[in-house]
Amino acid sequence: MKYNSINPELFIDNRTRFVNSIKQNSIAVFNSNDIMPTNADGHMSFKQNADLFWLTGIDQEESILVLAPNAKMEGHQEVLFLRETNEHIAVWEGHKYTKEEATATSGIKKIYWLKDFDTIFNALMCETENVYLNTNEHTRAVIEVETRDTRFVEWCMKKYPLHKYERSAPIMHLLRAIKNKHEIALIQQACDITEKGFRRVLSFLKPGVMEYNLEAEFLHEFINNRSAGFAYGPIVASGKNACILHYTQNNMECKDGDLILFDVAAEYANYASDMTRCLPTNGKFTARQKDVYNAVLRVMRAATQRLIVGNTWDKYHKEVGVMMEKELIGLGLLKAEEVAKQDAEKPLYKKYFMHGTSHFLGIDVHDVGNKYQPFAEGMVFTCEPGIYIPEEGLGIRLENNILITKNGPEDLMKNIPIEVDEIEALMAKK
Repeated sequence: MKYNSINPELFIDNRTRFVNSIKQNSIAVFNSNDIMPTNADGHMSFKQNADLFWLTGIDQEESILVLAPNAKMEGHQEVLFLRETNEHIAVWEGHKYTKEEATATSGIKKIYWLKDFDTIFNALMCETENVYLNTNEHTRAVIEVETRDTRFVEWCMKKYPLHKYERSAPIMHLLRAIKNKHEIALIQQACDITEKGFRRVLSFLKPGVMEYNLEAEFLHEFINNRSAGFAYGPIVASGKNACILHYTQNNMECKDGDLILFDVAAEYANYASDMTRCLPTNGKFTARQKDVYNAVLRVMRAATQRLIVGNTWDKYHKEVGVMMEKELIGLGLLKAEEVAKQDAEKPLYKKYFMHGTSHFLGIDVHDVGNKYQPFAEGMVFTCEPGIYIPEEGLGIRLENNILITKNGPEDLMKNIPIEVDEIEALMAKK
């Protein structure tokens, strides 16, 4: 891993929160992700299961966490199973966790090799009643690949059919939505690395560069600052490409007069940031670009002030919709009399602003969370309104990451330039 070591208090606290949320006489199991194959003998880069990482900090394949808070076996209230290394693995794949390193990382004292799993797990199952199993549950997820957790669910329920089975996911969604100080620091680090990448691109952008040249500048800065790279597939969309919400080709020339939409951000220690900015290729916004940009910025600033303790998901998005209607009328894109007569279920602003304003942010870019839970201290959301006008070849979205505190919203990206005048001044210095 490129990132610095993380205080194990984070994972100790997370496990405590989880076991305090499950039934008495229960056991819970979490598996690492697989290393996914490509073709021949190739494979993709490893990405750890977010739930397992949140509970342990272990960033290695073939790992299993078992939590059994009522276990009668001494020291087996939390157990970690790891892949045992050998000389061959060390030569071909590199270093793997020792038991001592795993304890230092996770705070878990009882570490076994995977070969001992069946024996230890069977002993624990003989004295437990409820079994919490983990699955990837997300309203936006389309799951077609069988995971280690999925295989384990099938194996466990077949071998132990008379136990009572529960889902870990609903509990994890509630718990992971509330970030503690260690998680907030990691997200802030990801945001700070993103800022460095953005400032690098500010001085690099000019007419004639390719979208992929700009993508490369971000990646250089991210990796140079201990990030594993992009937190998600980077969007570098010039001109009309900015009206494609998930444009990722990044293969077009940035032409004089174009506005470039960057939806690009770094991860750090598996935690994501999520930034969107728009820059003029030649360093100067046109009057129309400036008007639309400032309309989006006004919505963003007003929406940010509504990310407060006690607000709710549906109310928040309705409030943002009203803000956006006002701005679109001011830009001449909607007519006030038509908005007054619109179908409330099909608001007219959706023609130019068709996506949500916010989502949970954490280990996952679209992090887990319960949208029916009122906003609470410690939640982190994106704030990302946009206006897309395909007929003008113009798409503008602005996005920062907002921490909800008891004293109001805290912008974790407040140091990343966003005002038109500041952007133009910085680009003029190159």
